[in-house]
Amino acid sequence: MDRFTISLDESLASQFDRLIAERGYSNRSEAVRDLIRGAIEGDRQRAAPTGYCVANLSYVYNHHERELAERLTGLQHDHHDLTVAAMHAHLDHENCLESVVLRGETAAVRRFAESLMAERGVRHGALNVVALEPEHAHTHGSQGSKHKHYRPLR
Repeated sequence: MDRFTISLDESLASQFDRLIAERGYSNRSEAVRDLIRGAIEGDRQRAAPTGYCVANLSYVYNHHERELAERLTGLQHDHHDLTVAAMHAHLDHENCLESVVLRGETAAVRRFAESLMAERGVRHGALNVVALEPEHAHTHGSQGSKHKHYRPLR
């Protein structure tokens, strides 16, 4: 593990210590590591999408909106290769929250998420993307189908 030292003025150090306490970090080092990871991932997400990812798409919609639930389900079925799982929660008599786990080529995941969030009646859409790298490939079962496993970028 590499070590480095940073200098902060007293005001910034106090604000950082309050942030650490509010978020439940046990020390400054872990908080700094998470900030660095977040900055790196933010830069990665602003870059042109490449490689593979896993993502969570969440959105709110009014289930009384004409045929919207059917359109959203249809879009997920049309992209079954990207859609891993979906969770549906009823917020009140009108609004539902859906959270859809996606996995695949980053560009395709982003296009699908953008098209779903653009559907008339979908509100509060957000996509959280985690870049993946190939970990290893192997064969399963007697049929010998080979596939790759991916892990989050470090």
